Amino acid sequence: MPTDAPGFWWRSLGGPPPPREPLRGPAEVDVAIVGAGYTGLWTAYYLKHAQPSLRVAVLERERAGFGASGRNGGWVSGFFSGPASVYERSGGRAGLVALQRQMLDSVDEVARVLAGHGISADYHKGGQLSVAFNDAQAARLAAWIASARERGLGEQDVEHVTAGQLRERVHVSGARAGAYSPHVARVHPAKLLAGLAGLVERLGVPIYESTPVREIRAHEAVARAGSVHARWVVCATEGYTPSLRGRRRALVPLNSSMITTAPLPEDVWERIGWRGEEVMSDQAHAYVYLQRTADGRIAIGGRGVPYRFASRTDAAGETAPATAAALRRRLAQMFPCARDVPIEDAWSGVLGVPRDWCPTVAADRSSGIAWAGGYVGQGVAAANLAGRTLRDLLLERETPLTALPWVGRKLRRWEPEPLRWAAIRGVYALYRMADRHEQRSGTPSRLARLADAIARRR
Repeated sequence: MPTDAPGFWWRSLGGPPPPREPLRGPAEVDVAIVGAGYTGLWTAYYLKHAQPSLRVAVLERERAGFGASGRNGGWVSGFFSGPASVYERSGGRAGLVALQRQMLDSVDEVARVLAGHGISADYHKGGQLSVAFNDAQAARLAAWIASARERGLGEQDVEHVTAGQLRERVHVSGARAGAYSPHVARVHPAKLLAGLAGLVERLGVPIYESTPVREIRAHEAVARAGSVHARWVVCATEGYTPSLRGRRRALVPLNSSMITTAPLPEDVWERIGWRGEEVMSDQAHAYVYLQRTADGRIAIGGRGVPYRFASRTDAAGETAPATAAALRRRLAQMFPCARDVPIEDAWSGVLGVPRDWCPTVAADRSSGIAWAGGYVGQGVAAANLAGRTLRDLLLERETPLTALPWVGRKLRRWEPEPLRWAAIRGVYALYRMADRHEQRSGTPSRLARLADAIARRR
């Protein structure tokens, strides 16, 4: 296992905590959770709160938070991925609205748990700014607001922001318009992960690190050290799911990369503004996402090299120099006064993407296998809702959470290689071409519609 952790978040804490003990042999528990990221840890937390007598164990191939939970952009977002039509087919318009409302509440639920247990994770609910830089992006922004209205959100939930109103919040060079929602918070991902892992351990849940699970079977997690038998086995492996036997095509691991600056001088912050510390994104097809960190840096991320053949992942989290340079250029375009601020870190990680781009929570009573994931980069808050939903499913409770339309959906598998590689790489190439066209012309690109059709994102 790597001794260091990729990325600024863990390094800002002086590195990850000392390694935890691995599993030493076969075991039997009530619930075995495979994966010590946000989904696995939230599930363990809520299960032990609901029923303290449960024997729960978490099995982790590397270390807690090694994957996307310790490498993400730090958005606790009340929004979720995928076309609304997918959820409407499962639960109708009422189900779609219920899911949206539960997601919004999850942002505040994370804050409640942090405050209730005294966990400091730089949580700040400043909201989200989505910024358009040309007419085509402005049209997508308007469509996004209209879609939010369909999900039951009003002006107080998502509002249009003019260029002038945007400048009052933050000076973004070239911005034409924006949208603002209060239902998103900033967080330090590694502080959240470390605090949650410690909380789970204090509740009596062991986290076994350096414990690879090769396969999940009915009532059994097959680990190198021996099988763990359980009433329930929870697959909470997100972008690393393809490494499990029989699950190679369940999700694809998409790569996302980030860079962080050194702390910006105060005179630069005076010119930028951004006092509300909202998280921010643009409306490009190959978009970027940003946060102003609690210690005065800018962290910016984007897709980079989107996919590696046969769903391979890079444990070291290395970022291609061209990707880091592209993110730096985008940062300088948005904030010219920060052009000369040094870049102190760059890293990459993977996020899990299902074929229909919509996350799912499921539990099969006959096999005792439960699963949650496929958040497509929106997992910080979604994992909290998934953990609470898994709690109710595993305890066989019928609640409003178990009736949500993301519960129990049947997933279509991804295409086999080399079709999978060619399609994903082709889709992102089309998106980048579409962005270049829209930047030049200001008109929506047909290439983006073609990419959406291939990806089935509509």
